[in-house]
Amino acid sequence: MRRFISSIVFTALIATGLTAQADSTAVRYGTEAVDNIEVFYREAGDPQKQAVVLLHGFPSSSHMYRDVLSSLGDEYYLIAPDYPGFGDSSFPSTDEYDYTFDNLADTIDQFLSQRDVNDYVLMIHDYGAPVGFRIAVKNPEKVKGFVVMNGNAYAEGLSPEAWAPIQKYWENKDNPKLEQTIIDNVFSDGGFQWQYTHGTRNPAGILPDNWNLDIQKFSRPGQHRMQLDLFFDYQSNVEQYPAWQEFLREYQPPMLLVWGKNDAFFPVNGAEAYKRDVKEIDFNILDTGHFALEEEGEFIVSKMRQFLGTLR
Repeated sequence: MRRFISSIVFTALIATGLTAQADSTAVRYGTEAVDNIEVFYREAGDPQKQAVVLLHGFPSSSHMYRDVLSSLGDEYYLIAPDYPGFGDSSFPSTDEYDYTFDNLADTIDQFLSQRDVNDYVLMIHDYGAPVGFRIAVKNPEKVKGFVVMNGNAYAEGLSPEAWAPIQKYWENKDNPKLEQTIIDNVFSDGGFQWQYTHGTRNPAGILPDNWNLDIQKFSRPGQHRMQLDLFFDYQSNVEQYPAWQEFLREYQPPMLLVWGKNDAFFPVNGAEAYKRDVKEIDFNILDTGHFALEEEGEFIVSKMRQFLGTLR
């Protein structure tokens, strides 16, 4: 009887090993220590294949790329880190970590180096644009192309209405009343849900896990202060727009652009502006909102597979 049980266990272990070996395309999860920060990441595919670095936006995390990871790991290596203070990465206090876009980019750049990811396509969304463009300007030889999804790099890509409170904050950070207004409107439960559903064709079809995860993460003590610091520092991105545009003109990276046209924060003007600096773009304007993957995921993944195939 003992021999029979041992045989079953041995067979199960062998089968498990073979399954794990065969299923290298499955989404996997891990953390990487970068200085004193544990950077959480999701990955899929064979690291020996063409890498795609997926950089998330606000207020989300690598969770927004869950379907991209599960769909493209058969042909490519995909890795999606959470920035410090976001998702499941470490959340050091503002006394321990200076929350600026320079520092977020430095942390993610070091993360990629430590993971030996040195030849990649950048997929950028929202905050992923300022993080990604900083990395690209620093390491132009590593960047083989861009997938731009409502990732802005132009002044005309900022909605005057949506950005007015933040721009006023840039002029006077020491304004508790304005800070509270931003907190009440942007960091509220309804505010998070609105960011995912506004501009979509079918709001009832958007996965509630998106904003429920954000609500949970933003409830941690110190989150509002950290996020306000990043809102204030966003002006540094606007100041660097000319340098990013010069990078695009000089290096002419292959680009796939997929842009939700009903984005309240980054209107289509920001998408059109890329045409001034990049000669060849696979240009797609979609009838959806800020988080285009939530409603147009199948189309975007299909376009990515086609685009990435041209880079081989």
